[in-house]
Amino acid sequence: MARSLWKGAISFGLVHIPVEMYPAVQNHTLDLTMLDRRDFSPVGFKRYNKNNQKEVSWDDIVKGYEYASGEYVVLSEEDLRRANPEATGTIDIVAFVDAEEVPLLYYEQPYYLAPGKGGDKVYALLRETLRKTGKIGIARVVIRVKQHLAALVCVGDAIVLNTLRYADEIRAVDELKVPASDAKSAHLSDKELKMAMALVEGMSEDWHPEEYHDTYREDVMALVEKKVAANETKTITMPGKEKAAPSSGNVIDLVALLQQSIGKKPGKAAAANDEDEEEEEEEAPAPKSRKAPAKAASKTAAKTAPRTAAAKTKAKAAPAAKAAAPARRKSA
Repeated sequence: MARSLWKGAISFGLVHIPVEMYPAVQNHTLDLTMLDRRDFSPVGFKRYNKNNQKEVSWDDIVKGYEYASGEYVVLSEEDLRRANPEATGTIDIVAFVDAEEVPLLYYEQPYYLAPGKGGDKVYALLRETLRKTGKIGIARVVIRVKQHLAALVCVGDAIVLNTLRYADEIRAVDELKVPASDAKSAHLSDKELKMAMALVEGMSEDWHPEEYHDTYREDVMALVEKKVAANETKTITMPGKEKAAPSSGNVIDLVALLQQSIGKKPGKAAAANDEDEEEEEEEAPAPKSRKAPAKAASKTAAKTAPRTAAAKTKAKAAPAAKAAAPARRKSA
């Protein structure tokens, strides 16, 4: 576990829980270094004094707030702590709310909270209370120099502090061009909804987070190993011809796409869909003449053509059957 990045206490009412904060996630992004393409030497960042252009070491750097153009107030770590000692050392729970009332859009960054010295029992008390009530604690906490709104959530045997975005940080949905539920362009038929729900049902499974990983990063690392093995570490790959973007004006057959998707993902949904089709076929009235089966087959094949290869064959065979009918009657 990494070093604790904050020490303080959780406070609600007269309850005081000493805790230490630890990062709950770790970053696995690709760490790429800037290089000079002329000799492939690393390009570094230089801290320098903007007045005399001389380099400045970390030991000589302090923080300041610009209160007027070119005028600064120096603020040390102790100044920032003394500004409000209670706020900088306390996770102050101001309310308890139902967990489902806070939309996922508000959640930002998770941190583990571990009990500090002598805090095991009261830590366990808060954890079990959150677990049994289904509530989360809404709190305020200062991390570094910013006050955060936060949610205290029970996750297994740990309490997780998840910083929250403020309401004014969330952009309004009306800034986006999204279709309204009653818009004509987004009108959905019962059949489309039924098939989409069947697809979701067929793809539903238990949550196993360890099964998901950054496949793109793995592909890039495989490319790196390939270049190293081929002694092409200094080869710059130039861009090739871009593929033409698909036209956005094409009319999409949503039912056909859903049918194909269900066919690619076999499961309960596909089986249920097949049973529904079988029931419809059983309820269909018997044909009255030799021409009727050909017409019915043609219409059915046209509707279900994208679903299976068998349907495609049936669609092609229908016109032939229709054309052959007069010939059979004539020969008779």
